[in-house]
Amino acid sequence: MTTISETSAAGAGITPGAAGGGLPRVPRSAKAEALIEQADAHTAHNYHPLPVVVAEADGAWVTDVDGNRYLDMLAGYSALNFGHRNPVLLAAAREQLSRVTLTSRAFHHDQFGPFVAELSELCGKDAALPMNSGAEAVETALKTARKWGYQVKGVPEDRAQIITCEGNFHGRTLSIVSFSTDPDARTDFGPFTPGFVSVPYGDASAIEAAITDDTVAVLLEPIQGEAGVLVPPDGYLAAVREVCTRRGILMMADEIQSGLGRTGYTFACDHEGVVPDLYILGKALGGGILPVSAVVADRDVLGVFKPGEHGSTFGGNPLACAVGRAVVGLLATGEYQARARTLGAHLHAALATLPEKMVREVRGRGLWAGVDIDPAFGTGREISERLMARGVLAKDTHGSTIRMAPPLVVTAEELDWAVEQLHSAVG
Repeated sequence: MTTISETSAAGAGITPGAAGGGLPRVPRSAKAEALIEQADAHTAHNYHPLPVVVAEADGAWVTDVDGNRYLDMLAGYSALNFGHRNPVLLAAAREQLSRVTLTSRAFHHDQFGPFVAELSELCGKDAALPMNSGAEAVETALKTARKWGYQVKGVPEDRAQIITCEGNFHGRTLSIVSFSTDPDARTDFGPFTPGFVSVPYGDASAIEAAITDDTVAVLLEPIQGEAGVLVPPDGYLAAVREVCTRRGILMMADEIQSGLGRTGYTFACDHEGVVPDLYILGKALGGGILPVSAVVADRDVLGVFKPGEHGSTFGGNPLACAVGRAVVGLLATGEYQARARTLGAHLHAALATLPEKMVREVRGRGLWAGVDIDPAFGTGREISERLMARGVLAKDTHGSTIRMAPPLVVTAEELDWAVEQLHSAVG
């Protein structure tokens, strides 16, 4: 069995001080400034990135064009659960690159069957439908639920409703922002897609009260990531599962950020022993190498599709399947999940030592935390920039909340150092 120490260089021969925390940092060079200006001049300003230009990465660390090193405490919003340049995943990609990368679904290829079978087994389901981005997977789940509602449940045509939760983040396509409650996601993008009902997050009774004869599914995040790593009350997921089963509707769990080891189990739903009808997966499924997503469910749900009704040219391509198979193989050992549990407890214990006057609340599960900083100490953007200056990369959300989600290959020493830098950045 391959161990994490054999598949990642995280921490190997590196101390936090030598990585930049205890050494003078090289000021941003003319090259870095020119690259930032070039990006600003030639792209839509749909992001506001920190002013760092990454050139290399390994394990839990990245290096900018000037040679400064940073501990990555964001991990590509959980796309890099297994670390930057994980050797096992790179080997799978390189081997497949030398053979075939794309056929389209017009033909079979030798990685597709094994990938969907192995991913289905990981999820305890019968079938998987691979796509590319997480938003595509969510759109696929929405189409699946509607078609299931018409063909299986018998909802009258064009009346299917899906219940969603306030504060959600499932992507930014038009259908998805139609049920977003974030003004930044919705403003100036209407008219919106009908057929969605929004209820407060964490309230299973509100879900039941919203169910009608036309309801086909509930879509939720087991932990709301973009909203600030919001963990619902204990028993919420189990209560939603019971309601969905009793009322004959589908439970769809968006585990794009929370799944694949992030919270200490394969899925965040596992914390309550809950199995949804559909898993929606993405981000870490591509190993940080390429976009890979999927909807995984039993045949009586995914079987509603017929040829020509849904698809993607690149969805389930040979390269994606090869990398996805390697990801499933890493998760099959349980080593990453156990590491996230142990180190997650370590991270949350360290965060609990931050002065109460600085921190209003710390939320999260496993190697995932949302740290609410008192706005008196700075905005989330300001604190993220101070962290960057100290050699830590993190990202803010919703004002003064700092998200921390390092690769699962991070060490306890590195976590302690990151929390020390947060303390310094806030203080």
